[in-house]
Amino acid sequence: MQMPRALSAFLVLCRWLDRAALALCVAAGLFLTGAVLAIVVLRYGFGAGFIQLQDAAGYAFAVLMAFSLPVTLARGGHVRVEVLSERLPRTYLRTADAVALVLFLVPVFGLLIRAFWPDLAYAWSIREGSVETGGLGGLYLVKTALPVAAAMMILQGVAQVLGPRAGE
Repeated sequence: MQMPRALSAFLVLCRWLDRAALALCVAAGLFLTGAVLAIVVLRYGFGAGFIQLQDAAGYAFAVLMAFSLPVTLARGGHVRVEVLSERLPRTYLRTADAVALVLFLVPVFGLLIRAFWPDLAYAWSIREGSVETGGLGGLYLVKTALPVAAAMMILQGVAQVLGPRAGE
């Protein structure tokens, strides 16, 4: 069965966003690992601290956590609460996913975007930096990751419901 052109373009966009988020997660995870290793060696090996590196590690962790949510959802790695779902037909699971999308995923992540927007706008208006003296600037960029990841969660959820499933 042929998919409508708009739906196909939407699914391609979601796949592209997923790949970009995955690449960002991999980069953030690798950077975080190296940064924490360097922080530990500097602190306990040489008795020196490096506040900018500590901020960078915190920023990388925040980005990794925010973007790992849509990456996990796109791969079907979310946790199902239902105990009986493995015995039920696939049509039930597809319907349950659609209902969960409408009742929970879209409203919760939409509310997250709406509730966080004033804080994000303020952070951008003052170009918010680190709370630590001598720390890194650009905290406003890291804070942007949360609403972007929330929007990606909504898009990935819609793509999961509208897109073709394996085995169907």
